[in-house]
Amino acid sequence: MPNVKVYDMQGREVGEMSLSDAVFGIQPNENALHAVVKNHLAARRQGTQSTLTRAEVSGGGRKPWRQKGTGRARQGSTRSPQWTHGGIALGPKPRDYAYRINRKVRRLALISALSAKAASGDIVVVQDLNLDEIKTKNFASFLKAVDASKKALVVTPEVRVNIVKSARNIPGVKTTLSHILSVYDILNADKLLVDKDAVKRIEEVYAQ
Repeated sequence: MPNVKVYDMQGREVGEMSLSDAVFGIQPNENALHAVVKNHLAARRQGTQSTLTRAEVSGGGRKPWRQKGTGRARQGSTRSPQWTHGGIALGPKPRDYAYRINRKVRRLALISALSAKAASGDIVVVQDLNLDEIKTKNFASFLKAVDASKKALVVTPEVRVNIVKSARNIPGVKTTLSHILSVYDILNADKLLVDKDAVKRIEEVYAQ
């Protein structure tokens, strides 16, 4: 059972907490992690690329020369794909790259990502992760105190406006909620800062 230190908002160690083996102590499944990250990146693609077909380019309404007798190949339009300024054959069109992935695979990937962070010592549990006011400077000082001043993912059990607004102007810092965790965001962060209550909620949902 992994143990982590618990800190307060001044960056002082105030205790220790045991994490669930079922969520934070499994052997990470690399295949599941790869599948879910690939799915996440595919869903982020805009898919707005588009080329013009022969029906969409301007011109080409008249047959360029008669069918027979000229010695040249027969042509019906100057906007066919083989012509300069002609339409594009089989070019990309707007599409949705997103696809569904098995729910059990997504769950396995999430607990694999959490377990990997726990094994590397990159999970910081915070007692009452909140601020009395919206102050980016104060939150930046807290991140520095817990050695998370680079890329950090801040997890709270519910929306805490002071935390969200204090963190949003700090490069590399992202906030999220315990019930909408993203495997990509977890793996992309150097440190995972989790409110103590959020840890309990994560374990309630995924330790099954």
